[in-house]
Amino acid sequence: MIPPVAIAIGAHPDDIEFQMAGTLLLLREAGFRTHYLNLCHGNCGSLEHNGRTTRKIRATEARAAARILGAEYHPAWVNDLELVYDLKNLRRLAAVLREAQPGIVLTHSPRDYMEDHTTTCRLAVTAAFARGMPNFRTVPVRQPYADEVVVYHCPPHGLRDGLREKFIPGAFVNTTAVHEVKLRALAAHQSQQHWLDASQGMNSYLGAMTEMAVALGRSSGKFTHAEGWRRHLHLGFTAADHDPLAAVLGRNYRINRQYEKQLEG
Repeated sequence: MIPPVAIAIGAHPDDIEFQMAGTLLLLREAGFRTHYLNLCHGNCGSLEHNGRTTRKIRATEARAAARILGAEYHPAWVNDLELVYDLKNLRRLAAVLREAQPGIVLTHSPRDYMEDHTTTCRLAVTAAFARGMPNFRTVPVRQPYADEVVVYHCPPHGLRDGLREKFIPGAFVNTTAVHEVKLRALAAHQSQQHWLDASQGMNSYLGAMTEMAVALGRSSGKFTHAEGWRRHLHLGFTAADHDPLAAVLGRNYRINRQYEKQLEG
């Protein structure tokens, strides 16, 4: 039997570790083949090295993090702040999805504090939408697949969007049991601890991730550490009520009923 597949698609090396890695780990434990892809090199994330050197450092760190997470690594192909929503990037990302054939796509929020995140989100959604369209050509060419796909959006960084609005998850995933592995994967990005301290005032790189996990766990009313997710509209992707995280994760998944009620008006 072919195992189900999930992919996490982030903008930069370490985005997956901050907001998606716990869910990816739980899916792997549940028998999924998991994939790890950042679209951007992370080449702008240094005050000490030039872009070429930083790119190499961050690729090495990302590969190490993917190994810790037990996920198949896919290399980035775009420089930071140069990611745009265009056919070249869409064809390439769609090729990755058609080759991996995921039923679950984890990616950024449509509303976030920086364009690389929101552009990654847009590309991931359209690439998943185009998965079964024979007339859409990917580069390299890959055959379409018609399976259902559910796209889940993680919180914006800092749990607020670019207009300071607080993020309200549609569901919570209990990541307490895998939090230490998340920390180890994030710690693989050693070059970023100094960079984020200097550029964003992040006093503790690992502590910032834990603070977000604890805040989401507190919001869940149930879990110690959590990741938050909002499920993309089903049209063009799957049946209306298809929520594979709920089916697979069971008691480690809690739907935010208040959010669901709010969707209905």
